[in-house]
Amino acid sequence: MAHFSRESATVPQRLEQLNHWLSRGLGLPAYDIAPASSDASFRRYFRIRFDGESRIVMDAPPDKEDSRPFVRIARALHAIGLHVPEILAEDLAQGFLLLSDLGSEQYLSSLNEASVGRLYGDAMGALLTLQACGPQQEDLPPYDEALLLREMELFREWYLGRHLGLALSAAEQRLLDDTFRRLAQSALEQPKVAVHRDYHSRNLMVAPHNPGILDFQDAVHGPVTYDLVSLLRDCYIAWPRAQVEAWALGYQELAIDSGILRGRDEERFLRWFDWMGVQRHLKATGIFARLNHRDGKPGYLKDIPRTLGYVREVAGRYSELAPLRTLLDERVPAAG
Repeated sequence: MAHFSRESATVPQRLEQLNHWLSRGLGLPAYDIAPASSDASFRRYFRIRFDGESRIVMDAPPDKEDSRPFVRIARALHAIGLHVPEILAEDLAQGFLLLSDLGSEQYLSSLNEASVGRLYGDAMGALLTLQACGPQQEDLPPYDEALLLREMELFREWYLGRHLGLALSAAEQRLLDDTFRRLAQSALEQPKVAVHRDYHSRNLMVAPHNPGILDFQDAVHGPVTYDLVSLLRDCYIAWPRAQVEAWALGYQELAIDSGILRGRDEERFLRWFDWMGVQRHLKATGIFARLNHRDGKPGYLKDIPRTLGYVREVAGRYSELAPLRTLLDERVPAAG
C-alpha cells in the first residue's frame, strides 16, 4: 500500500493508475511518495521511498507527452558515461517511468563564487562528452531554420503580443523578421553536435558523479554553442561578462583538442556564442510569458528581466543587432 503525502495531490485518476502500476504492476513493497519536481511541460516527477532507498517516478500523460524520446536519449547518454537517470521500468502506454534518483540538489542552489569553477568545470566536461560522443545526426531531429524561427516567434507572439499587448508597426515587424533570420543563419553556420537544449542550472544536479543531467528529451542535432550559452548565460543566474567569455574561450580550446572544432578563431566563436544566446533568450522570454498566460505558471515571469538583459547587452555590441536593442529600449520596460 502506498502512502501519498498531502503535497502529492494531483489528478486522482492518474494517482490511482500510478499507484496500481507501482504496487501491482512492479510489485514494489510499501512506499511513501511525494512530489520531486515539475517542469515547464505536463510531466510530473515523484520521489518514492521504500526499504531505505529512493526512486523517481515520471508521470507523463501519453495524450500530452511522448516519453519515447526520453527513453531513447537516456539510454544513449548512459551508454557514453553521462550521469543521467537510469530507466528501471517503463509503461509507455500509460506514460509512467521508474528512474534512478539523482538527488535533489540543483546546480542553481549550490552555485556561488567559491563553487562555480568546480561545478561549471564538471558541466563543461560532461558537455564535451555529449558533443564528442553523443547521438549523431541520424539519431536526432535537426535544429534547422524552421525550428529556430518558430522558437523566436514565441517572443513576438507571447511576450510582445500577449504579455505586453504591443501592436507592432509594419517596420517593427520587418525588423524582427530580419533579426530572426540573421540569428538563425548564425546558428546554422556553426559546426553541428548533439544539443541537450536545456543545459542549465535547474537541469544539472550536484551528485557524486557530477553533474547529474535531467530534461534531455528535446535533444536535437544543432549548433555547437547552444548548450554552452545555456549553461554560461543561464536564465536563472548571471555571471560577469569577462568571466563568461573566459569560460567560453576555454571551452573552445577543449573542443578543439577533442576534435569537435577545427581551427581557432576567438572572435568568430564569441560571435556565435553571443548570437546563439540572443536566439535562446528571445525564445525563453516567449516561453516564460506563455507559461504564465496559457499554462497558469507565473513563477517564470521573474526571470524575464535577467533573460532580456542578456539580449539588450549583446545586441548593443553588434551593429547588425542594434535595431533590436533600439526596439527593446523604446517598447519594452526595463523591468521586463
